[in-house]
Amino acid sequence: MSEVLTKEAFFNQGNTLSYRFRMKALNDLRSSILKHERFLIEALFKDLHKHEFEAYTTEIGYVLNSITLAQKKLKQWMKPKKVKTPWFQLATKSYIDYIPLGHVLIIGPYNYPFQLVIVPLIGAIAAGNVVTIKPSEFTPHTEKVLEDIIKDAFDEYYVSVVTGGEDVTSSLLDQRFDHIFFTGSTRVGQILYKKAAKHLTPVTLELGGKSPVIIDETANLKVTARRLLYGKLMNAGQTCVAPDYVYVHQHIETQFLDILKETYETMFKHDDMGHIVSDKHVKRLSSLIDDKKVFIQGSVKDKAMSFYVMKDVTWDDQVMKEEIFGPILPILSYNNINDVIKHIKEGEKPLALYMFSENKKHVHYVLNNVSFGSGAINDTIMQITNPNLPFGGVGHSGIGHYNGHYSFLTFSHQRAMINHKTTIDPPIAYPPYDEAKVKTIRKILK
Repeated sequence: MSEVLTKEAFFNQGNTLSYRFRMKALNDLRSSILKHERFLIEALFKDLHKHEFEAYTTEIGYVLNSITLAQKKLKQWMKPKKVKTPWFQLATKSYIDYIPLGHVLIIGPYNYPFQLVIVPLIGAIAAGNVVTIKPSEFTPHTEKVLEDIIKDAFDEYYVSVVTGGEDVTSSLLDQRFDHIFFTGSTRVGQILYKKAAKHLTPVTLELGGKSPVIIDETANLKVTARRLLYGKLMNAGQTCVAPDYVYVHQHIETQFLDILKETYETMFKHDDMGHIVSDKHVKRLSSLIDDKKVFIQGSVKDKAMSFYVMKDVTWDDQVMKEEIFGPILPILSYNNINDVIKHIKEGEKPLALYMFSENKKHVHYVLNNVSFGSGAINDTIMQITNPNLPFGGVGHSGIGHYNGHYSFLTFSHQRAMINHKTTIDPPIAYPPYDEAKVKTIRKILK
């Protein structure tokens, strides 16, 4: 096949449509990842100081598990779905089939520079698309290994990687794609959305926001502290669904803070924490810390930033004005849950919400009164690890969703079809019309 073949030409020839082709592509992707696994672990350490356990768990292993699921379910996902047909559509069968969108663009972030590119890629491959990938330039070592993985697995007219900075991304967005999948900040998402509108290109925007945690007076505080710290400090807090701030009931605030400090000192050693991606981001994070309100005193050395906890925080503090995206945790106290709900609603809808409580009525009340992308009760971030759940935001925290089967659906057009036999063709539907036909149709459609 010619090396100058374009992605559009390759797609239009129907090469990606078969189950066999898609399965082979997923196998080739898996093989290339395993071949480059050690280089990838080293790259993630160089870029973000990710411990091998965290690099495998949240990046490589997560991706391999996603490929396994897609391979197990692909035949089922591709199969047309039969749906009911109204009784008056005699001799008709109705179904939905799943058609690839075409040429899709995936733009990845720096915080999970491998996983958050490859997981949507799995969905795009499973759905039968051709793909252009733009990884983050802020993690150059991972970018290079990612490029090697894709070149080793695929021809460039099927899946390819484009590298570079903002100018390259901007140039890509001026081109026409059949879908754009973006993970990153709300600010960049807004720019992308405007550019996509020029071509009426559909988008999936996985953004972020200030994801709250609510801890009521019935919570198991030891378990709460451990699970909160796990979710907050994974990847040094650079996780889009990481807990951003905590509302704790005033009756248990002092007790909780003591347990949180003790748990942190037990759980984390310096080498277990990742690094902030750049000096620029470290400077931004440092500007959010109010020394007068620090309860757990962290430290900053180059891009290594340890955990800071601030208490007695209010919504007037700078740390509450933007998404933190780092190892800083503001603590606010509350007495009336309605005040918490009011403050959350006054901001943009968060990507995630977490509540720690043993009271089902308290939980039910909060869930019914707050809108957010996804969440967990008595846990943090683990909702995104279930491939049977969709992941995505609402409002400013995102558009669309993916994960497992939902990734396949995101990169597919769900085409409505009917098959109407010619053996029955009642004349009532056709002109000329008369009063008897009007009376009949009124009895049918009501």
